[in-house]
Amino acid sequence: MRGRILVADDEPLIRRVLADALAAEGHEVETAESGGTALARLREADFDVAFADIRMPELSGLDLLARVREAGLDTQIILMTGHTTLANAIEAMKRGAYDYLTKPFDLVEVRALAQRALEVRRLTHDLARLKREIGERDELIVGQGPAMQEIYKVIGRVAETDATVLIQGESGTGKELIAKVIHHHSPGWRGPFVAVNCSAIPRELLESELFGHERGAFTGAVERRCGKFEQAEGGTLFLDEVGDISPLVQPKLLRFLETGEFRRVGGTNSRTVDVRVISATNKNLQEEVRAGRFRDDLLYRLNVVSLRLPPLRERKEDIPLLVEHFLQRKTRTKRIGPGTTEVLTNYDWPGNVRELEHVIEGAIALAHSDVIEPKDLWMNVSLHRQSVEEKPENAPGSIEPESLEEVERRHIEKILRANNWNRAKSAQILGITAKTLYLKIKRYKLIEPSNGQ
Repeated sequence: MRGRILVADDEPLIRRVLADALAAEGHEVETAESGGTALARLREADFDVAFADIRMPELSGLDLLARVREAGLDTQIILMTGHTTLANAIEAMKRGAYDYLTKPFDLVEVRALAQRALEVRRLTHDLARLKREIGERDELIVGQGPAMQEIYKVIGRVAETDATVLIQGESGTGKELIAKVIHHHSPGWRGPFVAVNCSAIPRELLESELFGHERGAFTGAVERRCGKFEQAEGGTLFLDEVGDISPLVQPKLLRFLETGEFRRVGGTNSRTVDVRVISATNKNLQEEVRAGRFRDDLLYRLNVVSLRLPPLRERKEDIPLLVEHFLQRKTRTKRIGPGTTEVLTNYDWPGNVRELEHVIEGAIALAHSDVIEPKDLWMNVSLHRQSVEEKPENAPGSIEPESLEEVERRHIEKILRANNWNRAKSAQILGITAKTLYLKIKRYKLIEPSNGQ
């Protein structure tokens, strides 16, 4: 492991010997001839490790250590002394030194000590990042109902293993968020989390995107390129919309899952990487298998552990919690008014949590006071309120309840009309992707009116 190291000593020979020995190991090394100069450099630049003599002009090594800690710097400090006493050793460790060296020192020991200090600093940064990222991700998973409690249990069981996980659920339910939480709680949390949206990459380019390619493998391949599997080395590769992987790429993904090996496009040598695969889909892959569009053996490999995220309409008890969560994230001044929670809870949320978040953001912007009223909600909710108001069962003129699909069809059509059939804007309001909206338009046979209408 290479790092950036500062050597501070008032003896030129000591500085040169240490700097040469550490630079020979590949480290980037700077020197300082006094404690004051060393402190200035540590404040100006990010050093991983600093070797500092206890006796120096301007600032002693112990005083330098104290100033570094007061400044909140996390550089690992190794103190050097030619007069080791018990008092010096105890004082150095009390003030937060990583270790201390006694002159004359063994350069083998110096190199080993530098490596250990670098590892400690890396672990410290990794732990800080882990806590920060887990905190960010975990706080976004909001829900206390039975459905989410089951999700939490599965995450807890699977996170500490390296099992392949298939997350199933509708668009907007938070599949990538769940995948990130599994990663951050897994043994490979130090490694990267690399996400690939398989539906957003042209089929002819997906193999290269996943496995990389060699120079000249195809037109435009002017240089060698590492794929997502190599980029995710030691961590997690998240394959979103895995059901859209083309039949030509499926056997190559299956080979990796079975053997851990793959080949770059145009390459002849097999490569091995240590990567955990988590995939997600909003499709029914069993139906895709029956239709001949997805390999059954690949499904078995991906579906070692299955996790189904419920749509928001199946966990409406969590809607007030989610609303409060989004309000806390976006504003500290506004609150939900009487009747607004009821309107939000009665809505079926075809775009799921993503749509709810967008509606709350819009309501915060539209509300004229600190209280968000039903009239402040985006038009998709307002339009839908009429469809969820049911007449008493035996009331005159009552009609048969509509199917969920019919409600969704009419709702999507209203949003499209309200936005002059702007699909990108309509998809954003609905909280779904443009591709999902396209598929729903096709499914419900919605036709954009001509300009003359």
